[in-house]
Amino acid sequence: MPIDAAKATSAEPRTTELAWDHKDVQLYHLGIGAGAATPEKPHPATDPDELRYTLESALHVLPSFATVAGGGMAVAGGLSAPGIDVDLAAVLHGGQTVTVHRAIPVRGHATQTSSVPAVHDKGKAAVIVLRSEVADEEGPLWTCDTQIFVRGEGGFGGDRGPSARLELPEREPDLSTERHIREDQALLYRLSGDWNPLHADPEFAKLAGFDRPILHGLCTYGVALKAVVDTVLGGDVSRVRSYATRFAGVVFPGETLRLRLWREPGRVQVSVTAADRDDAPVLADTVVEHS
Repeated sequence: MPIDAAKATSAEPRTTELAWDHKDVQLYHLGIGAGAATPEKPHPATDPDELRYTLESALHVLPSFATVAGGGMAVAGGLSAPGIDVDLAAVLHGGQTVTVHRAIPVRGHATQTSSVPAVHDKGKAAVIVLRSEVADEEGPLWTCDTQIFVRGEGGFGGDRGPSARLELPEREPDLSTERHIREDQALLYRLSGDWNPLHADPEFAKLAGFDRPILHGLCTYGVALKAVVDTVLGGDVSRVRSYATRFAGVVFPGETLRLRLWREPGRVQVSVTAADRDDAPVLADTVVEHS
């Protein structure tokens, strides 16, 4: 059996050394659209706030960088865990949460400790839950919780896991904005470490059931967080405490994302849809908690 849930969840945590510098941070920021024009920033190349994502002398780190820091892709780590052997063509990213314990440094060396707290049985699919805890010499930096959806691997008699959904507020959003996804966005984003051919190879995408390569879910994840930081949090990445989402649908390079934001005390709830496909859901159950 490709997934041995008992073996995966009882395995000893695995540790990996991570290292990154300003070039990794800048590449990640470019991969999620930094430097591209938006409705709020028509001239981003010289916008002082935008330069904080692209210029090494002014750089800060968007917390979603935690998902790619040091090339330590959480999804790849989950698929290499003991008891797990699955076909990449059957894998989709189900959900992601990043909790930041303090500001991520522009340059860093840290240790990532990974474990599989649970494997849920959804009937026709399995959901692998991976936890990655990262710390450096000064203490904890961040915790990532990743849900990996594997089609065709359910039915093994395991627990179904949580199924609650977060309803959108019954009022108009406080802010709406759009972000265009470049045709080459996935090709640029994958240079941060996610080499799944689903996002670049048309033939592989067809094997996975798609007409053409799709954008990485974590790229959309980063695009959305940057939009929240820039439009609601005054461009201050240090205000982000945690960021959670469920991946509800795919994005194709060249499309436009529509983001609706609701401000609440200490948090922002977000809806992300594909504007070019009648607002088909892309990110759901999405919340940014902040100071």
